[in-house]
Amino acid sequence: MFRHALRFIIYDKPKAFGAFMGTVMSVFLVGQQAGIFIFLIDAMSVLVKNNSQYIWVVDDRSTNANALSPIDKRIGYELQSIAGVKSIHPLVVTGTSAKFANGTTSGITLVGVETPSFAGGPWNMNIGRCEDMIKDGAIITEFFDKEALGGLQMGEYFEINGKQVFNAAETKGVRGFSGALGFTTIERARYLANMNVNKVSAFLVELKDPTQQEATVALINKRFFGIRAWEGEEFNRETVVTMLKTSGIAISFGTIIVFALLIGFVIIGLTLYSAVIDRIKDYGTLKAIGAKNTFIRKLILAQAGIIGVCGYIVGAVITELFRIGIERTGAIIIFPIYVRISIMAVTITIALLGSFFAISRITKLEPGQVFRG
Repeated sequence: MFRHALRFIIYDKPKAFGAFMGTVMSVFLVGQQAGIFIFLIDAMSVLVKNNSQYIWVVDDRSTNANALSPIDKRIGYELQSIAGVKSIHPLVVTGTSAKFANGTTSGITLVGVETPSFAGGPWNMNIGRCEDMIKDGAIITEFFDKEALGGLQMGEYFEINGKQVFNAAETKGVRGFSGALGFTTIERARYLANMNVNKVSAFLVELKDPTQQEATVALINKRFFGIRAWEGEEFNRETVVTMLKTSGIAISFGTIIVFALLIGFVIIGLTLYSAVIDRIKDYGTLKAIGAKNTFIRKLILAQAGIIGVCGYIVGAVITELFRIGIERTGAIIIFPIYVRISIMAVTITIALLGSFFAISRITKLEPGQVFRG
């Protein structure tokens, strides 16, 4: 069957190439948009995702790690008294305005962490160590945010909210959704952001037995008023859901992906239909010599399947080249295996569905029609 289908494809190269390119374009557009969407989702929850081993304790109205309301730092002492708690790590997350030597300005989300545990960040160190933030006025910035931060170089001084600081170390691949991330000590973060010394944004609760997270979360939520505890993975998901609900990102990317799928469906469908019409006598001859509609359907489906598989392979290669290229700009995309499998399955399904235009036409054909003048 596949040998016959391949002969049909090779015989009509222009139309086969058109269907093939339609598939490639569809796969690339879907892969490209899905990849950017995955990158944005990772950026939305970057702090929680990379600290999901902790229980997150935040204000009881907060469902988004990018918009945390201040809570009293004395709550940490009460949390420390809970059985099974190993340690409590306060965290400050606050927006600031930075001015650089070349005169440009930019927003920086400062993440203030407690030393020497450095729970909450930074990670993926590129230059220097976490301990470098202890130096007076030290800020750890991100390699891929250099251009946004006025071309900031290692050791260079700049201002945050009018106070002098310097670039002490550098991460690589730590991208925030709302702009550049900067890490420093919790005391310096409060000072730079003019934040009350008795306030924190969250507590990261470390347990002696990590398997007791669910029970400890339930206990905190039952015993304490004004705060809410989340398991790390749960808060990660809630942050993403909240961000998607309050922005048009999901609708925007979803619409583009749907249109990309429709493009592939229409191109493949119309191309195969056109190829069948052009070769109507060949199919009619097959039916005249005894070929059943079942054989004809399988023949057309085999052609669609071959085009779909080949188109997916080439489209996936182009998408991977795009992923590697965009990674150099800091948009680090990691395609989970289930995403790759889903795109492949959807591509082949669309190719097969598109073939039904042609199948519906040819199965209605009477063999004798092709021999009439």
